[in-house]
Amino acid sequence: MTNPEDKLMLRALKGETTPRPPFWLMRQAGRYLPEYRKTRAEAGNFLDLCYNPVLAEEVTLQPLRRYGMDAAILFADILLIPDALGQPLAYKEGEGPVLDPVRSVEDLKKLNLEFIHTTLEPVYETVERLSKSIPDDCTLIGFAGAPWTVATYMVEGHGSKDYVHIKKWAYGDPEGFGQLIDMLVEATISYLGKQVEAGAEVVQIFDTWAGVLPDDMLRKWVVEPTKRIIEGLRRQYPELPVIGFPKGVGGNIIDFVTQTGVTAVSLDTGTRLEWAAREVQSLVPVQGNLDPILLVNGGPAMEARIETIIDTLGHGPFIFNLGHGIIPQTPPENVEKLSRLIRHRLT
Repeated sequence: MTNPEDKLMLRALKGETTPRPPFWLMRQAGRYLPEYRKTRAEAGNFLDLCYNPVLAEEVTLQPLRRYGMDAAILFADILLIPDALGQPLAYKEGEGPVLDPVRSVEDLKKLNLEFIHTTLEPVYETVERLSKSIPDDCTLIGFAGAPWTVATYMVEGHGSKDYVHIKKWAYGDPEGFGQLIDMLVEATISYLGKQVEAGAEVVQIFDTWAGVLPDDMLRKWVVEPTKRIIEGLRRQYPELPVIGFPKGVGGNIIDFVTQTGVTAVSLDTGTRLEWAAREVQSLVPVQGNLDPILLVNGGPAMEARIETIIDTLGHGPFIFNLGHGIIPQTPPENVEKLSRLIRHRLT
């Protein structure tokens, strides 16, 4: 059995420059894999798949069997917390997630923190199963959505392009909106703590829509809530590695890193590599940041960019990943090529 101290990803998260970069890919379990599509059909619908520990374990393991990633990330969804709080949630074909919107303090009365673990218990069982079934040299990642990003879906009621409802609430009634954020901070600390208790070795906090906020609101609704979550987790698990992913924040990522206490930060595709190596990697290990569309495209363009990313970031603590998640159109053979390139690459 591999000593956890020898796992490449954990070594990188401790600040070590590893012989080759460890790698995993956001949404590495997903619709681009035929075996995933088969398992999802067996589950019936997406939420049923998330809440079925046997099938959720299976889809988490599928990309590991094909590609030998250095980490497995729990198969779940960032909107399981709203579901557990009592906000009706459905996934509609062609629409994505649809929720009954929460847009006022009065609406918050419909939500309840008390019983979230009853709903989320199958997720913890999935983590426990994975802690025993992933390869010995593989790191198990738990995750949650950050309060701001989860709140965007809760308030808008679905995905959004302009974020009108959530911004109006946050700007017009910051105290009331803050009650929703406070509830999500508490729920996220509890949720991630239970994942760690069940066997997760690392957690990642996804703030996909952080980049839609101006500087002052970014500090208030992204940086501060993330800091509180990390402080809450570290009271239980002082050595827990936490990866932050504040997508789209540009140069504000420096404040995010220095003020939240993250162990490492994931870089989106738009982050300039040379700047990240100089300004960000000097502070914390970095993760990223291949364009997911290059993974769809494949060929020389993808291969050249992989080499550039590793040449630029691979001489410090670094985990190879994408700048966002794998998309369904991705040919599995391109992921196989990426895997071979990285696994045979010495920094």
